[in-house]
Amino acid sequence: MQWKNNTDRYGFITIALHWLVPLPVFILFALGWWMTELDYYDSWYQLGPWWHKSIGVLLFLTVVFRLFWRFFTPSPKPLSSHKPWEIKIAHAVHIFLYLLLLVTMISGYLISTADNRAIEVFGWFSVPATITSIVEQEDVAGQVHLIVASILIGLVLLHAAAALKHHFIDRDRSLMRMFGR
Repeated sequence: MQWKNNTDRYGFITIALHWLVPLPVFILFALGWWMTELDYYDSWYQLGPWWHKSIGVLLFLTVVFRLFWRFFTPSPKPLSSHKPWEIKIAHAVHIFLYLLLLVTMISGYLISTADNRAIEVFGWFSVPATITSIVEQEDVAGQVHLIVASILIGLVLLHAAAALKHHFIDRDRSLMRMFGR
């Protein structure tokens, strides 16, 4: 398997980035949902947010690299069996996925740094608080974070359903291309 994309196939780096992003998204969504039920005396009250923030920052760096990679590495041509409207919808969904990912992570950053404290990432490095003066920053960012993350999960599931439709109903190579075949 080649490292970079060509006109017919996705390369290893694109494939790895494609599968590396949704796993932490689902983990972060589940962890975030679960954390809202924790009370102050729960042992995970401090540990859950620490994991959530650390994974979130690493996911942000991964998504930024993925966008950089996508910009400099052209995608393979759509399959000839794809209809023009499918190609347009797929393109729009990918743009929305990236936007929702970025808005979710930026709003998470604004929640975490509203008290002017840096985000510690697994003790490896810190992300400083740079924006702390938005009125009710933590609450507003928290609402945005929840709503946008929920929409993101829905869109990821729709994206997966479309891939399964292409594989099982249309019987084309769309899904297999994302496995490097």
